[in-house]
Amino acid sequence: MTQNRTHTCGELRAADAGKAVKLSGWMENIREVGSELAFVILRDFYGTTQIVAETPEMVAQFKAITKESTISVEGLVRERASKNPKLPTGDIEIVPEKVEILGRCQHNELPFQVNRSREADEAQRLKYRYLDLRNPAVKDNIVLRCQVVSAIREAMTRHGFLEITTPILTASSPEGARDYLVPARNHPGKFYALPQAPQQFKQLLMTSGFDRYFQIAPCFRDEDARADRSPGEFYQLDMEMAFASQEDVFAVIEDVLPPIFAKYGKYDTASAAPFKRIPYLEAMETYGTDKPDLRIDLTVQDVTELLGDCGFPPFEHQTVKAVAVSGFEGTRKQIDKLCTDAEVQSGHKAYWFRVDEKGEIAGGIAKFVQPIKDQVAKALGLEPNTLVALSAGTKAAAQKTAGVLVKTLGAFCPNHFQKEQYAFCWIVDFPMFEIGEESGELEFCHNPFSMPSGGLETVEKAVAGKLDPLSITADQYDLVCNGVELSSGAVRNHDPEIMVKVFYMVGLEEKDVKAKFPAMYNAFTYGAPPHAGIAPGIDRMVMLLAGEDSIREIIPFPMNKNAQDLMMGAPSEVEPRQLEELHIALVKPEA
Repeated sequence: MTQNRTHTCGELRAADAGKAVKLSGWMENIREVGSELAFVILRDFYGTTQIVAETPEMVAQFKAITKESTISVEGLVRERASKNPKLPTGDIEIVPEKVEILGRCQHNELPFQVNRSREADEAQRLKYRYLDLRNPAVKDNIVLRCQVVSAIREAMTRHGFLEITTPILTASSPEGARDYLVPARNHPGKFYALPQAPQQFKQLLMTSGFDRYFQIAPCFRDEDARADRSPGEFYQLDMEMAFASQEDVFAVIEDVLPPIFAKYGKYDTASAAPFKRIPYLEAMETYGTDKPDLRIDLTVQDVTELLGDCGFPPFEHQTVKAVAVSGFEGTRKQIDKLCTDAEVQSGHKAYWFRVDEKGEIAGGIAKFVQPIKDQVAKALGLEPNTLVALSAGTKAAAQKTAGVLVKTLGAFCPNHFQKEQYAFCWIVDFPMFEIGEESGELEFCHNPFSMPSGGLETVEKAVAGKLDPLSITADQYDLVCNGVELSSGAVRNHDPEIMVKVFYMVGLEEKDVKAKFPAMYNAFTYGAPPHAGIAPGIDRMVMLLAGEDSIREIIPFPMNKNAQDLMMGAPSEVEPRQLEELHIALVKPEA
């Protein structure tokens, strides 16, 4: 060990009794029993050890030290009379002979109690993250992250992938989110962009003749936070394969991830290859979402023809979806709360009725269902003690609400939720295009660099008006685990002619494509191999493995929901001279 310690605070056992040792760490707590006895807890990265001060002088020394100061303790190991089986070091204690302060905590009051920091206000935790990380429960998530990244690197290298780093300063690219821009001092009026993903660079590597690439890639997107998305930056397992198909990518992921999830996860069971493949439209119809949680066995059924004209006003001229939950034992109050929760999450109201133990329709909108109960019971396969939750609206709205109902009802019903596992699936055959909610124009649904299914022939038909662009699917896919989208990937569009025509459909001329993607376009004109890839999110993976609900719990120094670093004070104002050097003038927005 180093000169400041002979052992760590998690290392000593009963067999070490009688040894002279030196430990170093943070003084977590002191419990006094009179003036001649005190119990001190010393903590380091590896664990905790109890120190027992048994003289007035030694007790006074420890009392003079503020909690969370770093200290070194020299003394003898002895076996404890009262053992603590909950601690690895619970069989021993240290009788100190010398105590030295290495770094004094100059604050008598801490922002929060370190070993209970997860109970503190999140803003305080983020501001004093260096204290928060001293909590073993918080630290363990960061250790888990390191172990997972190491295992991924080993597995990818074993599969013949080369780890290659790509640039952080690059050109702005329309990839779906806002860029973080960096002014170029030597090029007034021009900007670099931080990469939203290494998408173009990894495709250029394939064009350069590299066969298999990966990196644990930092990505930067100026977008709002969510429970499973950190604002600002995130990391992904970025990979690409030359001369590869969708199935080649699937084979690698299905071999790499399950063992890592089974070894490091909260649950020790993960889907074996091959993962279930679900076409996008089927996923929306069957699960009400393109991120289904396959641990839940509930599905969505379309009952528009049955209930659209039942006389219930919210169903008239709308799409109606149903989720039947057999063996439901909840009360009416619980049902109402579940429906309210679904409404909050989906933005659309949910309805219900139930089949009681005698097989009678009751509750909710039962009076509208009663006249056609036999047809409804047959269509939905209803049994006694079944709850039927319903959604209505446009097709998209009804699907979305039904998807939320599946999730909330599944989590409520243990008989429909096999929780302790990692259930993977692939969502395939995504639409190539969609109508943008804000623009009302044709836009890319996912990755603009994906190969449209059917290639050039399909795109030419759409350009000529012989095919509805919304009917075109893309060779792209999502990896989903337990209802969380881990990644999007695709077989790439490596043909410059197809590339030009695809972007033409969303309003970009050939000159625009050449101007926005000069390196990629030109590289493809020199003969590019077919290639495909994917990029599972490291942060989301570790969040699932740790069993956390918030992604901030597994990031060493996360931003808050407003993309602020409370610890470092970022973003911050800069000196006027810095702006002058960058040829930037600030214009304050109007009130």
